[in-house]
Amino acid sequence: MTDLLSASGDIAEARADVIVVGVHADEDAAIIPASAAGVDAAFGGRLAETLATLGNTGSASSLTRLAAPVDLDAKLVFAVGLGDPDDLDDETLRRAAGTAARAAFGLESVAIAFEGDPESTATGAALGSYKFEGYKTEGNGDEPPESITVYGASAGDIAKASVLAEGVALTKSWVNTPANLLRPPTFAVEIERAATAAGIEVEILDAEALSAGGYGGILAVGGGSAAEPRLVRLSYRPEAATKHVALVGKGITFDTGGISIKPVAGMWDMKTDMAGAAAVVGATIAAAKLGLEVNVTCTVALAENMLSGSSYRPSDVVTARNGKTIEILNTDAEGRIVLADALSRAAEDEPDAIYDVATLTGGQVVALGKRTFGLMGTDTETERVQRIGESVGEQGWPMPFPEDIVKLMDSPIADVSQCATGLKRDAHMIQGGIFLSRFVPEEIRWAHIDIAGPADSGETYGYIGKGATGVPVRTLVALVGEFE
Repeated sequence: MTDLLSASGDIAEARADVIVVGVHADEDAAIIPASAAGVDAAFGGRLAETLATLGNTGSASSLTRLAAPVDLDAKLVFAVGLGDPDDLDDETLRRAAGTAARAAFGLESVAIAFEGDPESTATGAALGSYKFEGYKTEGNGDEPPESITVYGASAGDIAKASVLAEGVALTKSWVNTPANLLRPPTFAVEIERAATAAGIEVEILDAEALSAGGYGGILAVGGGSAAEPRLVRLSYRPEAATKHVALVGKGITFDTGGISIKPVAGMWDMKTDMAGAAAVVGATIAAAKLGLEVNVTCTVALAENMLSGSSYRPSDVVTARNGKTIEILNTDAEGRIVLADALSRAAEDEPDAIYDVATLTGGQVVALGKRTFGLMGTDTETERVQRIGESVGEQGWPMPFPEDIVKLMDSPIADVSQCATGLKRDAHMIQGGIFLSRFVPEEIRWAHIDIAGPADSGETYGYIGKGATGVPVRTLVALVGEFE
């Protein structure tokens, strides 16, 4: 990863391939803030005029590349818009810094000076420097900068931003990995390696242990694949902790839909159906590296939903870990089935709160789009997740559990129907949340986070590139921190 560094003083004295300054928006020309005064002087006091000539008036995340004048020890100057100075917030800084970091690919060193919170600037720069290497045999384009120096940042700002970016990068890389290279047994080993390196205790349940433990949901979904399912549990236990948070993730390493097979168009995206599991693991590791004084137990259910003679079927009844029976109507609604087991197991530890993350429903994308995750569960916790998500730049929206939709989940032959009887699509996202609520005891506070859209992006903006986004790792880390 890119090295993140701190510095003080005038950025005009920086030695770097690129010097990045922030400029504010005005109607006719960008406003040059005090943090860029030295760079402006190197341009003869005409930086705003030059930017106006090139059409940059300081709108948020706009970027103009300029050849560095001889008075600066740099090759280029990037002027990045920060928008109206009265509206400057942390997310604007993160996106502007991420935009600059992405624009600096192919160059070795970057120095950034923005007004506002330096930790946010550092976080955005670190997030923007992520690149998935891929599998091309002759190189894969320009590399991220080797170092980014953030002027005005403290050592603590740099340390926190680096840890968060590492957790997000780990999550992204797992989600971006092709499904043939990350099947359930392999993913379990990868999780164990990363968690153990962070000093976290790891338990892995194989198919035999799952059978002995009554994990009927995971076994049903994973039964059609030659790669057997796994349940992985991470336990982070700092000495001074008094609170306990449980994180739960859906880890379907590939989803064909099983017998209810998906259309071929877009099925390649189903390698990302383990993004929830990747996110909760990435967040747990980041919490441990930050030394947060909160007990965290992370439970991820890993399975591959394949079509074979041993696949589970519509009309099957399976028994979850907590003993509740589930009538199967659609084998492509498999995520909630593995989560039923994982949530049941997490609840046995009696944590103060449970947060589960899943690419659960296409209905989430229909309702909220690609950048806003759906939230369901206990009101206090959905409101908490929404508030914290907004503070870190990851948007969520709480959804209700209407009585008429709750009734749709009743089964005539089992404790709960996997989805609405008759396969009604009414409130599809909410159906998933209602189903999951049956596996969380009422006395435990809980929030379900549906990231079907936000888990990956088809476009580039701010610190987000195409592919996996790492949402909601930073929200989860901040959530855990609130329990200190």
